[in-house]
This record gives sequence, structure tokens and C-alpha cells, in this order.
Amino acid sequence: MDQTAGADFLQLDPSTAPARGLTDWLADALRTAIAAGKLAPGTRFPPTRVLASELAVSRGVVVEAYRRLADEGLVSGHAGGGTHILTQPVRPRPRRPAPAPEVSRLPRPRLPVGQGIDLSPGVPDLSAFPRSTWLRAERAVLAETSPEDLGYGDPRGHPRLRAALAPWLGRTRGLRIDPDDILVVAGVAQAVALLAQQLRGEGLDAIAVEDPGSRGAVDELEYWGLQPVPVPVDDDGIRVTELAATGAPTVFLTPAHQFPTGVVLGPHRRRELLEWDGELIIEDDYDAEYRYDRAPVPAMHPSAPDRIAYAGSTSKSLAPALRLGWVVAPARRQPGLVAAKHATDLGSPTLPQLVLARLLESGEYDRHVRLVRARHRARRDALLEVLTAALPGVTVSGVAAGLHLLVTLPEGVDDVALSNDLRDAGVLVHPLSWHRRLPGPPGLVLGYASHPPDRLRDAAATIARITRK
Repeated sequence: MDQTAGADFLQLDPSTAPARGLTDWLADALRTAIAAGKLAPGTRFPPTRVLASELAVSRGVVVEAYRRLADEGLVSGHAGGGTHILTQPVRPRPRRPAPAPEVSRLPRPRLPVGQGIDLSPGVPDLSAFPRSTWLRAERAVLAETSPEDLGYGDPRGHPRLRAALAPWLGRTRGLRIDPDDILVVAGVAQAVALLAQQLRGEGLDAIAVEDPGSRGAVDELEYWGLQPVPVPVDDDGIRVTELAATGAPTVFLTPAHQFPTGVVLGPHRRRELLEWDGELIIEDDYDAEYRYDRAPVPAMHPSAPDRIAYAGSTSKSLAPALRLGWVVAPARRQPGLVAAKHATDLGSPTLPQLVLARLLESGEYDRHVRLVRARHRARRDALLEVLTAALPGVTVSGVAAGLHLLVTLPEGVDDVALSNDLRDAGVLVHPLSWHRRLPGPPGLVLGYASHPPDRLRDAAATIARITRK
């Protein structure tokens, strides 16, 4: 290393970098400066050639460091325009919460801003949102939208979006439906809310749920007055015999990629479930777009459309903030759900629906999903590589698809205490026990979609170090 090398920009001194970690060193230095407020939004980074020359490193080191920050949504850059820091979101001061009803709520610990890495499951790669593609489609939609389209629309959702969704769901998830079978909603959460209220209106008060299963979904079902009844999950998914023994008339499932174990509902369990005499199956197809090492798993809905309500959304493929989702319910339930949707909000926003319809029609949505799937696979590989090498005594599962994986720990480990230790060390994870109501092995649920491979490797090394203690 040239001992005279260095840059005035942030007083970067490459002599402090490890011999084989120049890119990590530079990315960390820039990331830390942004988090600490040393660089204001809009600040331009030096051109890659200039900074590489000042640091006496290859230009590829600087290009890769800038790229990592762009992947994290911290900077933006394009040919001829340079690389500049994006505006960081303003985080309001937390308010004292109002007294909560007697409902269990998922703990939401936080890391200090700019410190550590959040591996909470369920968070997609928000930096991958296709801003330029969305903007082009939105401009086209605004140019072609009639004044009538800007009024109160069909509470079922815009006909153009439903017409685009029906063949797409048929092509990608195996559904055999018409546009009129689809109700556009504000994400799966609203689909669950509408269905839960309908079930309560029919006098039903119990619903079976997977255990372990989504704590957020369980909390929402409780909020709307249904009593969740836990049913164990094993390597083939929910145990249907034990489901039947509960007497619950309905069940909430994630059959294509069970949360949080990542298992697929086995063929024999599917047959058993179809023979189960329950009233309704709610199928949450929350991250079916992302699979890496296995063949696609079709949705259950086509096997029993008169008993299955299928729900999906763009929350994992585009962004949760869009609040765009859909539910395909049994025909006899559809009118009541449409009426409840209309009474709730008069219908979903029209412009985002039309933009999504255009992306589906043009193939841009599929192209985006393929691109992000490749990024997610690289991130999963980075996290998995370090975990399996550094923790040979634990089981890592759920890796063939989705946006998270599960680390199952030896009996006797307190996964809540371990997650607290990891938070103190700068890594935020979910203990598996948060998502359980029944006894079971401890574990950690790790989301990997929102961070680049280098940061995931660092986080995995921290997890291994703290776990080995």
C-alpha cells in the first residue's frame, strides 16, 4: 500500500484498511459517514476514477463500494450524473402508545439509526423498487387515463388490473379464474380483515393457525375477534389430523412456503386438507415469486375454489407501501366481501392499480421479479455460506425459497435471550419462540432480502460468534 495515498474526501486513509478488504473498508467508511450525518443528502461522491487515484486502489474497488451503497438505497448514481446521497427518511419521535386491548402484539425492537443490521423477516429489498420503470408506466397511464377513471371506481378494483391479474395468476400460480373473481385490496392484511369480519358476522369465532406461524397474522385475526387455535407444523406442513381434532371451522395457511419454517405443504397433506370438512381455508401466498432451488409449487386454490380464499400482494415483489393486493374468495362470499370493501374505503386507489396493470401487460413486472430473484439468491447464499461454516451444530432450513431462513438451535437455548444479545451486538433477528404458542425447539428467523452480501456475511459472523458463547 502506498503510504502517501489518501483522499481529502472524508480523510480516507487506505493504510488503515486490511490488505484483502479494501472494498469492505471503503463501503463501511462511506456508510458510517452517511449514518453519522457527515454527508448531507444530495452530496456528490468523487468520481470513481478520481477517488481510486487518490487512494491508490483499483477503480473496481470504488465502483463496487458505490454499488453496495446503491443496493442499500443510500445513494443513487447513473452514467454522466455522478453518485449522490439520497434523502434519508425522517423518523418521527416515538409517541407513548395508547393502552392496548387484550391482544398479544409482536415485539418491535429497534436498532439505533445507522447502527447495526436489521434481519427481521418479511422486509423486501426496498432499494430494488423499479423507480424508473414505475415512473415511465405512471406517465403513460396519466397520458391515457380518462377523466372518468379519476372518479370513484369499482370497489372490486379497476377492470384493467383485474383483467391483467387473472391470466397472470393463472400462468404463475395455476389459478383458473375470471377477472370478476378478483377483489383488489390493500394488501393481504386487508384481505384477512375482511374475511375475519365476515366469519365473525356468521357467528364463527375460532380459526386454526400454523404453529409456529406468522405472529403478525395471528395478532390480526385476534384483533378482528377470531380465536386462533395453534396446530403443529412439521416437515410436511400443518398436521391435518390435529387440525381436524381442534374442531375449528376455518384455517389460515401459508402452504407454498410456510412461515417461518419454510416447508412446503406435502402432497399427502394437501389431499388430507381437501378432505377436511372445514368451512374455509385462507391461503396466504405471501412470497411465492421467490424460489431458488426447487420447482414451483402451485397454489391450492384450483383444487377447491369453493372452499379456499386465496390472497396475494405486491408487498414482497415491489413494496409494502403500495398497499396493493388481491383476494379470490369462494363465489358465495364474494358479494359480502365487496360490500365490506366498499364500506371500508370505497375502493383501492386507481392510479397505482393502472400502473401495475400496465407492468403486468408489458412483461415489465415479470422482468423485475426475475432480476430481484437473482439478487435475493446471491444474498441468501452469502448468509447461508457463513452460517453453515461457522455453526456446524445447528440446522438451517427454509432456504429453497422466500426471503428468510430459519436457524434451529439445540434444546435448552433461550432464543429470546440470544436475540437480545445479538441486538446488543448490532444484529436484529426474530427468536422463533415469538412465532410459537406451542412448545417446540428454539431458533432464529433471519430475513436477508434487504441487505447486500457483504453486510450479510458480517452479520452471519456476528450471529455465529454470539451463538457459540
